[in-house]
Amino acid sequence: MPVVSLDNTITLALSVRDRHASADWYERNLGFQLLAHIDEAGWSEMRTKTEGVTLGLGEQSEPAPGNTVPVFGVADIAAARAALEKVDVKFDGETEIIEGMVSTATFYDPDGNALMLAQDLSK
Repeated sequence: MPVVSLDNTITLALSVRDRHASADWYERNLGFQLLAHIDEAGWSEMRTKTEGVTLGLGEQSEPAPGNTVPVFGVADIAAARAALEKVDVKFDGETEIIEGMVSTATFYDPDGNALMLAQDLSK
């Protein structure tokens, strides 16, 4: 039995220089659909052609190509984080909250790969 229960969604987060230009590129070349530009968070999200999979574009002045972070949806981020911490999963700092939007927490697998939990706060 898994330590946490994940939603049936995943967001693949990429760092990009200009998320508006990147969103146009993904729409034009891969047929992804823009879901939202969230300017105050420096984030854009796109629906891919795969059910339950979105692409998140995080704007960075110096993006890190090849550093994709899978973001797993959870219903209760505090409970999920506590359950993972109980089995010694390491987290990077505190859980971040963007009021009315999302709550996120970055954690690492045994090889140091970054993963993230996210709770949708817009519902």
